[in-house]
Amino acid sequence: MLSTHTRNRTRRPGRRGRIPRVTGLAAAALLTAVSFPALSTTPARAAECAPWDRECLVNQYLDEIRSQPEKLTEFARAMPKGGDLHNHLSGAVSTESLIRYAAEDGRCIDAETMQSSLAPCTEGQRPASDAVSDPEFRRQVIEAWSMEGFEPGGEESGHDHFFATFGKFWAANEGRDGDMLAEVAGDLAEQNQFYLETLLSRQSEARGELVERVGFDPHSERDFRRLRKVLLREGLDEIERAARAETDRDFARYRELLHCGTPRARPGCDVEIRLNYQVARANTPASVFTQLLLGFELAQSDPRFVGVNMVQPEDHEISLRDYTLHMRMIEYLSEQYPGVSVTLHAGELVPGLVKPEELTYHIDQAVRIAGADRIGHGIDLRHEDEWRKLADHMAENDIPVEAPLTSNCQILRVCGPEEHPLPTYLEHDVPVALATDDPGVSRSSITAEYRRAAADFGLSYSQLKDSARASLEHAFLPGESLWADTDSHRMKPECDVTAPGRGVPVLSCAKLLRSSPKARVQWRQEVAFHAFETRYAWRV
Repeated sequence: MLSTHTRNRTRRPGRRGRIPRVTGLAAAALLTAVSFPALSTTPARAAECAPWDRECLVNQYLDEIRSQPEKLTEFARAMPKGGDLHNHLSGAVSTESLIRYAAEDGRCIDAETMQSSLAPCTEGQRPASDAVSDPEFRRQVIEAWSMEGFEPGGEESGHDHFFATFGKFWAANEGRDGDMLAEVAGDLAEQNQFYLETLLSRQSEARGELVERVGFDPHSERDFRRLRKVLLREGLDEIERAARAETDRDFARYRELLHCGTPRARPGCDVEIRLNYQVARANTPASVFTQLLLGFELAQSDPRFVGVNMVQPEDHEISLRDYTLHMRMIEYLSEQYPGVSVTLHAGELVPGLVKPEELTYHIDQAVRIAGADRIGHGIDLRHEDEWRKLADHMAENDIPVEAPLTSNCQILRVCGPEEHPLPTYLEHDVPVALATDDPGVSRSSITAEYRRAAADFGLSYSQLKDSARASLEHAFLPGESLWADTDSHRMKPECDVTAPGRGVPVLSCAKLLRSSPKARVQWRQEVAFHAFETRYAWRV
């Protein structure tokens, strides 16, 4: 029988029963889970909006341009889009940057498989610099290291091609985490985002040596206690210190590249960056537990690490075999480290990829056993046992879904509202935060995610705005929220007398913003919304 333990964290009151703050096409996106009717594209009439209601007017403008790609792209790019909560650092940078790194660092690329490797180059390999000077070779590398030019329906599935890219370009980004942080922060700033939670791991070699030295497989809470005690005694604390020092170097590098703290500071310096420790789930139980323990330790000791997540394909043989075991590991460690947040890839599955029974419990166990604060992907929702109760539980406990629409389409061929559970999550009032996943591999961006949500799923401006706000409300940033009530978006009493963008915050509000990184970035977004809506409200 599955445990129903959920960590004793403070949850905000449930969102069930609220009246969605939407206008225009908002209702069209709230599809029933059974019939999935086509989305309406009938624009609201201008007379329906009061002259002072800028949000309503912007909803109407989006309705008018929804089928005009150039105007929709410009709108989506200019819109404030909160933070990216589901971002893999190694998959987020452009493939062109990976090629440049590889060339500068003297890496090699296999001429047939496009597999990168460290120098020296051997027979059948070419210097990575050839991918800079030879256009045809460059095209081949870009297509092997990303989804560029990929056509579904061939011998290789989108799923297999997508996940294979990471093994092919691994040597290109080796030692370049600081450079990648700088690029991704710059990209977010250019697209009007304010916050990044990105995934990376630390000290893989040292961690592997420790596992080999300690080596036993935990299968019960008693084993978890024993293994944790042994790992901490046998050197995990030293690995943790080395991981923090490595992170110091990476953050110093990204700040150097962006000239942060100088008169030449680039916009990316203003993006708040936090890290989620990524755990490779397709490994032995001892290895997975050791990774999780290091992640929890780092999230407790280093404020840059704010949470833990699990990566690698959820349909991998080991991922499936040990799924419940992994959830119980997280349940145990969460009890030992109650202040550490957890977000989990869960339900990134479709029929045909795994056996039918594997579709029935992944999201549920992530939420009810591991006590996840957020869920990534959540595609198999409607195949889960008692899925309506699960969706309602997520809504009542304010557990959001990180929704990277482009990668869902590329990997799982779940592309539109008829296949994707996004409308169902909205119908059940589950918070949704649009995200990128691996925009470098996908050849996509957060702007493309918002554009896809508007064009393909019919989301209104108010719903897109809710997504942007949700991404900051559910960020693992410390401090109080700006909101006294997230449904009505009524601000805390300290800040409710001054509208963002219309004046300097009063003293009490300024004090809250100084003390709370979360409230501070939320205020920045509200100021940006005021400017955005002022710009677009009068285009109707």
